[in-house]
Amino acid sequence: MSNLIADWRDRPTHRRVWALAAPMILSNISVPLVALVDSTVIGHLPHAHQLGAVAVGASLYTFLAWAMGFLRMGSTGFAAQAAGRGDGAALRQILLQGLLLAMGLAVVLGAVGVPLSGVALHFMQPSAELDQMTREFFHTRLFGLPAALASYALVGWFLGTQNARAPLVILLSTNLVNIALNLWFVLGLEWGVVGAARASVIAEWTGALIGLLMTRQALRAYPGHIAWAALGWWRSWRPLLAVNRDIFIRSLALQSVFFLITVQGARLGDATVAANALLLNGLLLTAHALDGLAHAVEALCGHAIGARDRDALRRSLVVACGWSLLASLGFAVLFLFAGHLFIEMQTDIASVRETAFIYLPYLAALPLIAVWSYLLDGLFIGATRAREMRNGMLLTVALLVPFGWALQGLGNHGLWITFLVFMLLRSLTLGAIAWRLRRNDGWFAGAH
Repeated sequence: MSNLIADWRDRPTHRRVWALAAPMILSNISVPLVALVDSTVIGHLPHAHQLGAVAVGASLYTFLAWAMGFLRMGSTGFAAQAAGRGDGAALRQILLQGLLLAMGLAVVLGAVGVPLSGVALHFMQPSAELDQMTREFFHTRLFGLPAALASYALVGWFLGTQNARAPLVILLSTNLVNIALNLWFVLGLEWGVVGAARASVIAEWTGALIGLLMTRQALRAYPGHIAWAALGWWRSWRPLLAVNRDIFIRSLALQSVFFLITVQGARLGDATVAANALLLNGLLLTAHALDGLAHAVEALCGHAIGARDRDALRRSLVVACGWSLLASLGFAVLFLFAGHLFIEMQTDIASVRETAFIYLPYLAALPLIAVWSYLLDGLFIGATRAREMRNGMLLTVALLVPFGWALQGLGNHGLWITFLVFMLLRSLTLGAIAWRLRRNDGWFAGAH
């Protein structure tokens, strides 16, 4: 206990954590703000199926894009450890490999995205209006996929070098452009649901191009040259691909849970899927804010592991955990006492509002349960311990299946209880793996 108190009182660690977390929180919050603007703008159009189309279409796109989240997470861990070693050549190779992977995967996903969306909508059994508008929204969003994946790789790489300003610029520019164009296209030009999708595509390309321009200045702090010949060697790709493979499987399992919630909600009616979308915007707001602290854990813990500094690793975790707990309490209180205002801001459709109000207590409980999984993700990413993350997520999903089956008779209540159980199991499984690694001094043994 005395060690924990001493670590918490270490002011330099507080400064290092917030130097990374503050800009990342600001930039991360801009991401769910886009979803909020989409919901608010579309939510004030006359029909529930218009809001539902944005919710379902965005869920389909997010399932594809976020499943590629390993492009950010893999880049962060390797870049952080290379920065800890002062290896400029490795930093350049990680950046280039991340961008090449992003482009290749965007081509593959673009080719399979259209038929997969058709299969998904068939199982959702939406109304005819919801089906048509969802397809239009999703097909338009696919044009922004290459830029979105490139931004993942760029943000992860910048964060690994402990440069939080560049991700802030990338994400803020992307999302501010998205918000401005959303208002213009949907309300000004009256393009409706497709207008919201077009705004997102233009914004994603804007952010990716800005990020590319910023890499040149960032590399000046780490002298070195790209080993072009090494790009043709399998052994130079194997560590990154192995980590990315495991994070991909983990992300796919995670996104499957979110996607199934949307599928089940769609079967309960247009008002229910729209209400769940508004509530999940609250989760997105919470998760992206708390992820700012998790991103600080990724960079600081990865740097400490690269430098083999056990004290720095421990202090970073203690400080980040303390601030994350305080932040999650704040969000829980906010949604408990001001949740009605949060819903009313997003839509004036009476049936959607009344449905969302019923499930607000679940949203208030989520931050306190989910915060620990975010922090533990940061630790595992910084340590490039992707295999353990994968195993923890697969175990969580396997343990969740009986709960989901037993609770399906409770309708949307059962859906939200299942989601709370999922977040709890996710934290517990990662916590158990982290405890085992700490006992065996496994964090430093696994450094690449």
